[in-house]
Amino acid sequence: MNTIKSVFLAARPKTLPAGMVAVWAGCMIVWKYQQVFPEYVQLNTGLAIFTLLSAVCIQIACNLFNDSLDADKKADTEKRQGPRRITASGAMSSRAVKIAGCAFLVAAAALAIPLIEARGWPIIAIGIPSMLCAYCYTGGPYPLAYKGLGEVFVLLFFGLVAVAGTVYVQVGFEGNELFHMIYGAAFILGIQCGLLSCLLIEINNIRDRKEDAGTGKRTLAVRLGDKRARGLALAFLVAPYITLKQTHFFLLGDVGWNLCWAASILLGGYILLKLTKTPADKRMNVLLGLASLHLILFLLSITLGHNA
Repeated sequence: MNTIKSVFLAARPKTLPAGMVAVWAGCMIVWKYQQVFPEYVQLNTGLAIFTLLSAVCIQIACNLFNDSLDADKKADTEKRQGPRRITASGAMSSRAVKIAGCAFLVAAAALAIPLIEARGWPIIAIGIPSMLCAYCYTGGPYPLAYKGLGEVFVLLFFGLVAVAGTVYVQVGFEGNELFHMIYGAAFILGIQCGLLSCLLIEINNIRDRKEDAGTGKRTLAVRLGDKRARGLALAFLVAPYITLKQTHFFLLGDVGWNLCWAASILLGGYILLKLTKTPADKRMNVLLGLASLHLILFLLSITLGHNA
């Protein structure tokens, strides 16, 4: 297997919608407000692209470090039910995978330069912790994923920080009532995106629970047990729909009935059903892909809603 293909697989492309959707959500908020207040709010496409690329690079770095560090900690064994791990399989050395992770962090920092030029030091204050946590998710003296804090990390950095940070890149903050509304929308959508991203990690951890328990990786699924972890995953799936009324208020109008809502709700219902019945083995890999698709459909449904 060549290096490019190995890095691509280690980047775990099925999980990347989590980071991309958060940037999309932030830009969508700005676009919605631009329709009503064009004299105050304008979407900058160039900054949106740099934000998206930088966020994706950080997420890829996180996945690469995860691949390498899990192998170092002997957390990937022959019992693994998930996709093939590049380091544990011997396709690349742990050092090479870490170097690739560092390269993506450098790329993320370089791509953030236009964002820093536009908004100054707050972007550095957002970016540095995000980059550190890309490593600390599975590395460092207190690896979050090994302490049952992976979901907290995802909710914060793939939800609130990513969505609100994207909004800040676009419009800054002036402290008036309009901007309070904009950031209120960012908070609600950040929670929704974060919860649906937590669904991805919970499915992943339910699938790997037995292996993780045997290797000392104390994920939340390991701590809760199979039944309660599945219940938590169901809560991650349902909660964003419960908060749609608040989304409607902050986005100035109808979140919109459209065919995407039909698809999103039907797929969500199917995932809900399969979560209760699918054994914790390789069959959950399909469920993981469906949860990524559901995340995209959920936000697309909100995006297609009409402003008042």
